[in-house]
Amino acid sequence: MAEAAGGQLTGTERAAVLLLSVGEAEAAEVLKFMEPKEVSKLSTAMAQLNNVGTAQVEQVFDDFLDSVGEHTALGVDSEDYIRRVLSRALGEEKAAPIIERVLYGANAKGIETLRWMEPRMIVELIRGEHPQFIALILCYLDRDQAASVLSKLPADVRNDALMRLATLDTVQPTALRELNEALETQMSGSGGAGATSVGGVKMAAEILNFVDSTTGGEIIEAVKQVDADLGQKVEDDMFTFENLLEVDDLGIQKLLRDISSESMILALKGADDAMREKCFKNMSRRAAEMMRGDLEAKGPVRVSAVEEAQKEIVAIARRLSEEGEISLGGGDGFV
Repeated sequence: MAEAAGGQLTGTERAAVLLLSVGEAEAAEVLKFMEPKEVSKLSTAMAQLNNVGTAQVEQVFDDFLDSVGEHTALGVDSEDYIRRVLSRALGEEKAAPIIERVLYGANAKGIETLRWMEPRMIVELIRGEHPQFIALILCYLDRDQAASVLSKLPADVRNDALMRLATLDTVQPTALRELNEALETQMSGSGGAGATSVGGVKMAAEILNFVDSTTGGEIIEAVKQVDADLGQKVEDDMFTFENLLEVDDLGIQKLLRDISSESMILALKGADDAMREKCFKNMSRRAAEMMRGDLEAKGPVRVSAVEEAQKEIVAIARRLSEEGEISLGGGDGFV
């Protein structure tokens, strides 16, 4: 862990001191309002803080000096604290990968650096690397970021990398260390002993869920040509807007309460009659009539806008599913 006592705290470290001072419940409430990347960055700073002196706490949190006391206990048992706060704020499933990355990813400096880069910059950095190397990189990026990187790679490379990612299971510490060293060398920058679980069919499907439908379809077909069974497994694990037909009526009603009218109108512009009727029948009569009228009045919209709205709705459905609220069933044109 980093020694904080000897120098000036960065903005992120100051935020970490604050959260480590206010208690688990309050820290969890703050984290709920932050983006995943912000949570990851802040949690890493919390895990690395050590020997934070009273003077530094005073600079960050003058009003709390009386409760903090002359000597702070920041850094003591911080791993358990971070694990509980993240689990409380995000739920155990969402928190698990962040906890593993923050607490056990001491060798992941090179990889973590990528998570703060633009996808186009990442593509330039890994262009020409072996597809297995690229597959490992994709495993450690956020799903939407990985999808953007994947979409920008040459077709043959992205297809091979996705297939390798889908067949990954674990990566040994030596391989992870070598990967980080290679990345740090390329970027001119300078854990645990067990194998780390990465990749797999589920992760491949989650990444493809963020890829546009045309590119996603091309990747799936390319994988099927090499390994039909693997390609089908990835496809089966993907959850698309059309899969909402498999959600029961109560689930659709709960979902509709969390979706804006504008997003629903855009999403339904590209939906078939069955999907539209599924939504209409789970609205009040008045709401359904208004939605039908809005759809008829809506002019042509770009396919990209429709897909974006559908992805937003799918993301909400996944969140509600993770929270146990609902159960999920197993070129730019115009529409």
